[in-house]
Amino acid sequence: MAPAVSAIGRGDLAAYVSALFTVYIILIFIRIILSWIPRLPDNRALGAVVAFVRDTTDPYLNMFRRMLPPVGGSGLALDLSPIIGVILLLIAQAVVVGVVRG
Repeated sequence: MAPAVSAIGRGDLAAYVSALFTVYIILIFIRIILSWIPRLPDNRALGAVVAFVRDTTDPYLNMFRRMLPPVGGSGLALDLSPIIGVILLLIAQAVVVGVVRG
């Protein structure tokens, strides 16, 4: 019996890359929701998830925060960096996935 050969095609790779972009965009949306919650319950598992989301998204969003500071007053400042970040990720996703698909 010959072993089954499994090849990954360009379409499969493009779907995988697209899924990675989508997961990162979802993490940014979770970060936005977390920024609306002033104080989270003291839970070890929840703290680990929050730390993971912050550690994963903040380096990317901080690039835009340096160029575009929060708009508004001190208590009600509106951070526009996630909007710019998501828009650029969507553009990058379309370009990269298009190039991978060929």
